[in-house]
Amino acid sequence: MWVLVYLLLGIAAATTVISLVGPNVDLAIASLFYNPATRRFAAEGNHYVAMLRDHGMVGVVTCIGSIGLAMTRFLPWRLPSVRPRTAIFLTLSLLLGPGLLVNGILKPHGGRPRPIEVTQFNGPLTFVDWWNPAGACDGNCSFISGEAATAAVMFGPAMLVPAPWRAAAIGAAAAFTFTMSALRVAAGGHFFTDVLFGALTTMLILLAMRKLVGPRSDART
Repeated sequence: MWVLVYLLLGIAAATTVISLVGPNVDLAIASLFYNPATRRFAAEGNHYVAMLRDHGMVGVVTCIGSIGLAMTRFLPWRLPSVRPRTAIFLTLSLLLGPGLLVNGILKPHGGRPRPIEVTQFNGPLTFVDWWNPAGACDGNCSFISGEAATAAVMFGPAMLVPAPWRAAAIGAAAAFTFTMSALRVAAGGHFFTDVLFGALTTMLILLAMRKLVGPRSDART
């Protein structure tokens, strides 16, 4: 998974450098999904896209929450193959990543308008780059993407899959995260860097939690 993290870091660095010295990558990518004739994004207001987004997020939380609850005394049944450290690792990663860091710290203190809100796409607000917290958005702003961060939690279970199947599991997690992120960009809900850093933040949290509290291969803990 480190290879994927390094790849995303490289993409983030390249995107930032290009936006500083040349065309803005965020605006360029967002414009691919915007129709000037209708003044709407391709997936904006689409019922099926919204349903996929909502069900995907519910699925992630349900998956991780069920594993965590299965290891507690609050349920009458147990999952004997799930180690306590596994439940702690996955639950803490969800709470600390998308929960605390993304939605509790970064989003409330950032003022970046969403694509549908900026003047380039017929909105009232001025576009700002991801590193600029001084945008005019006054609540539930664009940076950082909570959907991408939540979707990326699925890398957690993928990291614990037995070695012969781990690459396929991580690939599936990557495909799920990419799909959820692309839906938000296509709907004008987030810029490319919003979803990129959202996923990257969760992946780094997962790796840190895996090291600190994750299951050990040599112990049933």
